[in-house]
Amino acid sequence: MISSAKLKSVDFYRKIPRDLTEASLSGAGLSIVAALAMVFLFGMELNNYLTVTTSTAVIVDRSTDGDFLRIDFNMSFPSLSCEFASVDVGDVLGTNRLNITKTIRKFSIDHDLKPTGSEFHSVPSSHFLKHGEEGDEESAEGSATLTASNFDSFSHQYPILVVNFFAPWCYWSKRLKPSWEKAAQTIRDRYDPEMDGRILLGKVDCTEEIDLCRRHHIQGYPSIRIFRKGSDLREDHGHHEHESYYGDRDTDSLVKTMEELVASIPREGSQKLALEDKSKNSAENAKRPAPKAGGCRIEGYVRVKKVPGNLIISARSGAHSFDTSQMNLSHVITHLSFGRILSPKVMSDVQRLIPYLGRSHDRLNGRSFINTRDFGANVTIEHYLQVVKTEVITTRFSTEHKLVEEYEYTAHSSLTQTVYIPVAKFHFELSPMQVLITENHKSFSHFITNVCAIIGGVFTVAGILDAILHNTIRMMKKVELGKNF
Repeated sequence: MISSAKLKSVDFYRKIPRDLTEASLSGAGLSIVAALAMVFLFGMELNNYLTVTTSTAVIVDRSTDGDFLRIDFNMSFPSLSCEFASVDVGDVLGTNRLNITKTIRKFSIDHDLKPTGSEFHSVPSSHFLKHGEEGDEESAEGSATLTASNFDSFSHQYPILVVNFFAPWCYWSKRLKPSWEKAAQTIRDRYDPEMDGRILLGKVDCTEEIDLCRRHHIQGYPSIRIFRKGSDLREDHGHHEHESYYGDRDTDSLVKTMEELVASIPREGSQKLALEDKSKNSAENAKRPAPKAGGCRIEGYVRVKKVPGNLIISARSGAHSFDTSQMNLSHVITHLSFGRILSPKVMSDVQRLIPYLGRSHDRLNGRSFINTRDFGANVTIEHYLQVVKTEVITTRFSTEHKLVEEYEYTAHSSLTQTVYIPVAKFHFELSPMQVLITENHKSFSHFITNVCAIIGGVFTVAGILDAILHNTIRMMKKVELGKNF
């Protein structure tokens, strides 16, 4: 049997000295202060335990999201018609894709950026337009010359008015002219304007009738428009809702199309006009609703390789010419971002963790780039974008888990004059580095250890202070007694 003396010798918890157990006013105050200190420090430690910290590092891009990057955008061009608006992409590897339509949508808008109708569908560009022989001799002019003073009277007189808006300097207008005049003469012979009166072919020189062409939103030459009497009367002279002709431009194709238009109108009741062409034939694809306004909103996305490249929006056509001095590529960027679009909920959750995250993934959103003509004509608007990938990683439960992945970018914009067709160009370059943000969680054992250290430390410090205070008071009493004797 082990004796009690030996047990007492291994007693780690010896009795507290009597002077430390005696109640005193100073000891009570010190105990209250110590308790408050424990509570305060415990609260601070608990808050520190619950607060998630992050560490940021810049590393070589280790992307695992493929070789392509998605660019989402929504832009409005008040002075670029949807009829010719084209979205092109290219890169330093030589890849070029022109007039992307599969993932792009276009909507006609006015100068106040308000939509003027449903989605605008571009004409398919599956084949080159057929023209008449360039060596053909020009026949006598069979089309009527239209001006601002007589346009409305002609359009209200004839059930169908087909107009060629042209420019004398335009190569494509010159190629169309012989075929157009021959077709106009043939239609005039078959459907005499005086005796029949159902159709008339006319022409407008847009270098002379600038306001008339602008009123009908003519931006490319030649533009063939089909006006139907009574189908589109509006307060501003009427005839804004009309069709554009995109078919072949040889004499036979033009004559065939005109005859199909006339066939929908009974000769005896030419004033009682059918509001739309009911005939079903191959020529239907050659006619499309003309733009109701001179602007266009372009939205959608494109996929590009992860190398330096360009996103270009401009006017493009394989059978039209443009007056570059009159083109204005001013635009308003509603949205432009790289990578997958993050939902507002995901973004708000991540911003609670990292408040500054997401501030540069849509840096150009809501900004306007307007050419007020102070820079003159032929102005290209360029944007230089530096794109950096950012990943947020959590290490909860000792395993890595990707919380979010986004691309942020910086942007610098400029307006420059060019001798070519003005464009809106977005130069983008991806950084070879990426920002890695790691979420750090504290272990529960670390929290418990710190709590125990707080309790023990405060208790020890309070004991030391109490001993110093008690001994000081006792010495003062002894000194006072010595003075009395």
